[in-house]
Amino acid sequence: MPEKNARDHVRGRSTGDSDSVSLNPIFARPGEATDIPKRQVPQAESLPETAYQIVHDEAMLDGNSRLNLATFVGTWMDDHARRLYTESADKNMIDKDEYPQTAEIETRCWTMIANLWNAPDPERALGTSTIGSSEACMLGGLALKRRWQKRRRDAGQSTERPNLVLSSAVQVCWEKFCNYFEVEARYVPISEEHRTLDGHGLDRYVDENTIGVVAIMGVTYTGAYEPVAAIAQALDKIAADSGVDVPIHVDGASGAMIAPFCQPDLVWDFRIERVASISTSGHKYGLVYPGLGWVVWRDTSALPDELIFYVSYLGGNMPTFALNFSRPGAQVLLQYYLFLRLGFDGYRRVQQESLSVAQFLAHEVEKIPAFELWNDGSDIPVFAWRLAKGHTDKWTLYDLSDRLRMKGWLVPAYPMPDDLSDLTVQRVVVRNGFSHDLATALLADIKTEVDYLDRLDGPLPHEGQTTAFHH
Repeated sequence: MPEKNARDHVRGRSTGDSDSVSLNPIFARPGEATDIPKRQVPQAESLPETAYQIVHDEAMLDGNSRLNLATFVGTWMDDHARRLYTESADKNMIDKDEYPQTAEIETRCWTMIANLWNAPDPERALGTSTIGSSEACMLGGLALKRRWQKRRRDAGQSTERPNLVLSSAVQVCWEKFCNYFEVEARYVPISEEHRTLDGHGLDRYVDENTIGVVAIMGVTYTGAYEPVAAIAQALDKIAADSGVDVPIHVDGASGAMIAPFCQPDLVWDFRIERVASISTSGHKYGLVYPGLGWVVWRDTSALPDELIFYVSYLGGNMPTFALNFSRPGAQVLLQYYLFLRLGFDGYRRVQQESLSVAQFLAHEVEKIPAFELWNDGSDIPVFAWRLAKGHTDKWTLYDLSDRLRMKGWLVPAYPMPDDLSDLTVQRVVVRNGFSHDLATALLADIKTEVDYLDRLDGPLPHEGQTTAFHH
């Protein structure tokens, strides 16, 4: 597209879009402007009721978040949580001197999480809340890089050309980490035979400059767990053969808040000695509104001292290790509320219900002749399917996604990563609040739209079609 139009598109503008908001006369009050610019601060004030109505009506054009089966991010909390959210919206998480109890609750939360992830000594672990699991991943990656640099300097070796080994199905935050912090990303391609990073062929990617390996508990593309124990065994063999000793960061954005409750016998966490740090999203299966993440390091040796800053701020001197500074404290309180409200048994029941709904849907989708399952939702409550080979040349999963969107459902279709980029899958994410009744309604709509597409006389046009979904 032309350069100007491309810039407008990036900013969310569409060419031909009006430059002002026109008020319905019903909402306008005497003396108020009836034409308000969209991209300039208005000259005059508006009444709060008027400003509210404008913003409310604009936001109403968004999709229904409860029917968004593309996102992992929580879209429902109970009334008490919403009340607590409102009461604490003004708390600044970084200001630990002014809000010492919120800071204490943050420490309680990550210590609880360290216990949940079987840290050898949770009292000697280190952790922090973050604005989301992407920031948590950045901090985990930075700690790996600094530990590697220190080890190399102490040995009188070069600290140039660090690399990080990851699956080709990794979430984009890791691509950002490698770009922003100048680390070479070494992607291990997934394939039909090796659908996750499973330790196979890892010795071809790991060398003396490898700062760590990322293992994903709940791959974004499909929801499948990467076998952390098998990856650790492969790294043990590499260490025995070559002396190259590489730690693991577990990206548990979703699975780190599922596995402890629903798959307690699965060994993936700090029970594996090679696991140095684990991150998760509080706002995914931690069940909190966005944005909240957590990262925990095994012990003090896993987090280099130079990453911890002591800051004098508003009358206090406090340690901080984060990429953000001022950020909301409300979500930390919401996480603590949920730990108290649900307890271990409550979390297990909530997560198990989501797994049950996902597996029910997966098994029903598998019965539809048009589809083949890629995975069945037995790890986290996420599953994906592809078109059965030879089923049709008249429509694609992108067409089905469009048809479902007409009924309010957001069920994304997208290509798999490199080495499987010619394979398109469709994915459903089941979250707290997505009931069996809603799942049955979705299933009925999928069947209806598949029947419609199968009755087409000829192929649908796809010129210029692209997916609006991005990982």
